Amino acid sequence: MSIYFFELDDSRQKYLSEKLPNETLRFSPATLTTSEQAHKIGHDAEIVSPFVHSHLGADVIDNLPHLKMIATRSTGFDHINVPEAESRSIPVCNVPTYGENTVAEHTFALILSLSRNLHKAYVHTMAGNFSLEGLEGFDVKGKTLGVVGVGHIGEYVMRIAKGFGMDLLAYDPVEDMTKADHFDFTYTTLEDLMRRSDIVTIHAPANPSTKHLIGRHNIDHFKRGALLINTARGELVDTEALISALDQGILAGAGLDVLEGEEVFSEEKQLLLNPKATEESLKQAIRNRSLLQRPDLVITPHIAFDSHEAVERILDTTVANIKAFRLGKPQNQVHT
Repeated sequence: MSIYFFELDDSRQKYLSEKLPNETLRFSPATLTTSEQAHKIGHDAEIVSPFVHSHLGADVIDNLPHLKMIATRSTGFDHINVPEAESRSIPVCNVPTYGENTVAEHTFALILSLSRNLHKAYVHTMAGNFSLEGLEGFDVKGKTLGVVGVGHIGEYVMRIAKGFGMDLLAYDPVEDMTKADHFDFTYTTLEDLMRRSDIVTIHAPANPSTKHLIGRHNIDHFKRGALLINTARGELVDTEALISALDQGILAGAGLDVLEGEEVFSEEKQLLLNPKATEESLKQAIRNRSLLQRPDLVITPHIAFDSHEAVERILDTTVANIKAFRLGKPQNQVHT
């Protein structure tokens, strides 16, 4: 029986082989999303380790008859049908923390790129244009940063923001007043945070209750000219509402490391040729393509996690999860 690692490039294969010397390892840069893919490996796949672009639904799990464990290399697990796995006594184990500083640093890379128009300046200079026209930025010092979700990452974002001299607001369903006192921030409602913040950054998990957390129902609450940053999950922001807010000038710009339905970029050709493709999936592909043409957006390809140090922490925790499972003591197991 083998352990299959999906969405993993060649550079990390040696590292994992050294960490798991007594296991039979299989590697693929592809996602695991279809029952056909699962069927091909189902004869010997005992453990599968996907990343966020794979989708392990009931059909995929059903075609892995020897599956005993799912070791996702991510904190979020919305790409896995956990109830289906639980019904088959298959533990799903995640990486609870690995890079709060890593994602927070990328969050500020997006903030500074927008606040100082670095993305526009780069395009101008590459074209030989050294004019300052249209490139005036603004200081983040003294501005209000609204943090949606005060977990490990949101907390680290606040630490950085304090170093820049920013004021802080926060929204979280669970309010920790000890944390608020320590970092000197104020909890408020999501709508009030949107009205008062110059920059809003999202660090919430993706689940049914947070889908389109920012959408048509509240997008007009933003302080006019604010920036929106999303390094969490694309589904938290309604793409159509975002485009409308940018077109109306409600938002001056957005920094996005994640997009709603972002998997369509890697599966676009298959999507267009797939007779089962839904109208909504095709519309989402078009919406996302339109985002790439906008000068008021900075988009990165889901790389907020992707530092050398953070990736090694992810792999080390995944290895530890697999070893703990082998000892009959699963760790970092998630539940619905």
